[in-house]
Amino acid sequence: MRLGILGGTFNPPHLGHLVCAQEAHIQLELDRVLLIPARLPPHKAVDDEPGAEHRLELCRCAAEDDGRFAVSALEIEREGASYTVDTLEQLHAQEPESELFLIVGGDIAAGLRLWREPERVLSLATLAVARRRGTSRTAVLAALAAFPAAARAVFLQMPWIGVSSTMGRRRVAAGEAIRYMVPDRVAAYIDAHDLYRSAAR
Repeated sequence: MRLGILGGTFNPPHLGHLVCAQEAHIQLELDRVLLIPARLPPHKAVDDEPGAEHRLELCRCAAEDDGRFAVSALEIEREGASYTVDTLEQLHAQEPESELFLIVGGDIAAGLRLWREPERVLSLATLAVARRRGTSRTAVLAALAAFPAAARAVFLQMPWIGVSSTMGRRRVAAGEAIRYMVPDRVAAYIDAHDLYRSAAR
């Protein structure tokens, strides 16, 4: 099985996340893309944190109508910081026959040297880099040049979608609509559980 892995805080998941997952699925000929929300990102705090369980349920709401996608609670259930290398190790142990593709934005790929055990990450999964405004392909290639295993990294063609989780949270806090920015079920879940109402504007 060719398995894509799309991690993040998903706070909340939005249409940009799903388009990224879809394009990776198409361009890499993946069997499935796993959305894996982080329990505790190691390099930054989760802004306006509604709780890891809520973020997991939001991912399930986002993915439930699309058989190409699935949601994993692997990082939510694991104690401590959510290091990618640990996640890939677990997935590899669970599905040793699967070929793993780690889907990341260009800005994340450019910071690869800051990751825990980056060479091990690259040995466990092929890095699939999605274009991110503000980070050039040249910058990404320069960052990856330090890691021989990054030679098999691939670049995804990605449409620019100017939607972010931060934008979604701020609009909810301001009482503004987020329809067409997030899947309808995500919007309904946010409303039903009164999430992000007190987020900073």
